[in-house]
Amino acid sequence: MKNIIKYSLWAIVTVFALTSCDPQESTDYALGETPTENQLSFTATPSTSNSNIIDFANTSEINGVAVWNLGNGSNAKGEAASSKYPMAGTYTVTMTLYTSGGSATISKAITIAKNDFSLLNTPMYNALTGGASNLQGKTWVFDQYNDGHFGVGPAGGDSPSWWICPAGGKDGSSLYTQEFTFTQVGVKMTWKNNGSVYTNANGAAGLKALGYGNAVLNPTVGDYDVVYQPKASYTFNLNEADKTITLSDGAFFGHYAGTSTYKIITLTDDVMYIKCVSTVESGNGWWYRLVPKEKNVKPVVPLKAIALNDNFESATNTLAFVPQDMGTHTSANYSNPSPMGLNTSSKVYLYEKSSAFYSNLSYTVSGYKFDLSKVNKVRMKVFIPSYNNYDDTFATAGDWVTINQLQSQVAVKLQNNGLGGNAYTTQTEIVKANLAKDKWLSLEFDFSTVKDRTDYDKIVIQFGAEGHAAPGIFFFDDFSFSE
Repeated sequence: MKNIIKYSLWAIVTVFALTSCDPQESTDYALGETPTENQLSFTATPSTSNSNIIDFANTSEINGVAVWNLGNGSNAKGEAASSKYPMAGTYTVTMTLYTSGGSATISKAITIAKNDFSLLNTPMYNALTGGASNLQGKTWVFDQYNDGHFGVGPAGGDSPSWWICPAGGKDGSSLYTQEFTFTQVGVKMTWKNNGSVYTNANGAAGLKALGYGNAVLNPTVGDYDVVYQPKASYTFNLNEADKTITLSDGAFFGHYAGTSTYKIITLTDDVMYIKCVSTVESGNGWWYRLVPKEKNVKPVVPLKAIALNDNFESATNTLAFVPQDMGTHTSANYSNPSPMGLNTSSKVYLYEKSSAFYSNLSYTVSGYKFDLSKVNKVRMKVFIPSYNNYDDTFATAGDWVTINQLQSQVAVKLQNNGLGGNAYTTQTEIVKANLAKDKWLSLEFDFSTVKDRTDYDKIVIQFGAEGHAAPGIFFFDDFSFSE
């Protein structure tokens, strides 16, 4: 059987590189003429431990840097390389030798006489397929019931820092109808959906160019569902050395970004977290988290109406607020700067806004979400000192920030902590602005307008306004979150 068939069936390779320098970094040879093919040679020797493992060695008569295409979707660089070939067939192995004068390439056909599926008995292969004994294969679907199963960020980044999809954020789209079954024996992949795939405008244009022009704007979640019927079966290429998975015949994981190759970030029995670089949107990377179909169960996160409060009198606080880019004077047990009027207590919370653009304090509960139908009011006493600099202008985080001066205000926000750095995208914020200075004020932040929200578990407190670098000192006391 020819390698053109086997190429997409699999790839597991362990590469032993004896040199890793780039061609231009080598000093073993002087500037010379372009090498020729007849100056190149390499050996391909079956391993003594297993005839399906082939060891390659560069035996060229000239010096250079050898780069290998091992004929199974894997690549290597160095004077020697080794690769596993679990399936019988003929594979074309290519070595390109780079010298200071140029490069030349030679190829050699490698014939593997018989299958050896024991070479597929690896942690990654078994996690993906359920193992060779699982003849029905293992089916993966989007982890739709948990935050972060779908997201976008910079192509060169290591996280979806631009946007993270919350749990159920694409309900009503075709994204959650996609099913991918991977079978180890035969290295097969079966893709099922309800006849559509999900993508944005650029992806829809890319699919149209491929002949899939029936795109329907999804009014529920935005972007497009595009009519797309998968083929009866596909194969896949799992490269454990590079930690990539490539689907055959242009297949993709249900969201079209113009590529069939995905970088594996995590692959265990329970989670497949992957990333791809879009070819239809310059600079965009997409992240997907999938789980076994039988484990795609909506978690039961209870709603609880639990009152929260702290008066900061004790050195050990009831509520351990977490500072983000706060000033060094920030203290949860500070002497009251003005123990009179509405607040005669001894200790209060000193909040120092630093020159960072987004100083704040936050508190996140664990194991439940806020039952805002019952507990929905934040109350606290605040003190706004007049000695802060409210007049000068300061740098801002960007042109979109319209406030460049310290403000006599405080904001309270409710957020979904599961969205990480993107929690602000679904937050509810209440701002109390233009507050009187040099006296204690009693404030109430009424969130009953969002009493039906069930995703919040985090409270954020932010003095002085955000997005600018103006520093300032503020105080608050007798914090509560209650009915």
